[in-house]
Amino acid sequence: MAKLYYRYSSMGAGKSLDLLKISYNYEERGKNTILFTSADDDRYGKGKITTRVGLEKEALLFDKKTNIYDIVNVNKHPDCILLDESQFLTKEQVYQLTDIVDILNIPIICYGLRVTFNGNPFEGSSYLMALADIIEEVKTICWCGKKATMNLITVENPPDENDVVIGGNEMYVPLCRKHWKEKNTGK
Repeated sequence: MAKLYYRYSSMGAGKSLDLLKISYNYEERGKNTILFTSADDDRYGKGKITTRVGLEKEALLFDKKTNIYDIVNVNKHPDCILLDESQFLTKEQVYQLTDIVDILNIPIICYGLRVTFNGNPFEGSSYLMALADIIEEVKTICWCGKKATMNLITVENPPDENDVVIGGNEMYVPLCRKHWKEKNTGK
């Protein structure tokens, strides 16, 4: 029976690396995967899932208007769907993923951030937390050694609270909640 997995973490935990590893494992056994990533993330070129260690693979793009169910249903049914940057999914798209799992019987593994740099939940992450069959945390650590759960934006002029700013190590640092609060509030 297929399941919807949501694997979340802060920045720098190796989510994309894990996704590519799983894709490789499926392909090594003669199985087909479909990879998706957000059209908003063009740090390494559009339509690519790229890791900080340099591994990359082509992926289909999704934006807020993409009907993921229709794309999967018209393609050869894959053995697994792997979705990076799933925090950018809409509520409707998360429901489409549940239909792919429940109707087409295809497992889906989603990777993404849980919260914005302001500590607010992403829409896609909220609905994945509510609807996924299995929720797993991909762990990374703060500079203090505690588990990092938050993302500190490090640019000089931080964007508005409602803005989404795509970036990597040059813009974000994973921190534990205590140190994230200290940096944001001075307390």
